[in-house]
Amino acid sequence: MSADAQLFDDTFNITTIDSQKYDRVSRLTGISTGNDITMTIDVNTELYPCSIGDTLQLVLASTLSLDGSKDDGKGWRVASEGETSLADIFDYVCHGKIYRFEEGEGESIKVYVSFGGLLLFMQGPYKKLTPLRMDYVYLLMKK
Repeated sequence: MSADAQLFDDTFNITTIDSQKYDRVSRLTGISTGNDITMTIDVNTELYPCSIGDTLQLVLASTLSLDGSKDDGKGWRVASEGETSLADIFDYVCHGKIYRFEEGEGESIKVYVSFGGLLLFMQGPYKKLTPLRMDYVYLLMKK
């Protein structure tokens, strides 16, 4: 995958799971293996079951194309027969909009992303999260 298309890539350990509000959606909280980024994400656990202690690789990318070529701006689309993409490599894929950045304490920033109402919040070092300053991204996760 092209380095330009991959905006963020880190591994998180799930520390808490809140399944009380919805039947099929749980709010996962985790911390990166480097202990510098915290994240909270809503996941359809009927499609992608998770447990406390699981390790998830989380990637945010600007395109699903393996060669890093730009999308046509239409968002998620069904791949043509025989065409491979990043979605084939990961277990859970969403397309969403980054809707807010906030300054955190010191050198940290907060990033908010919505995937059709399923939310992702990350807080961490400015240097690692700054590449996310764009409108639309793909979320890709695997255990």
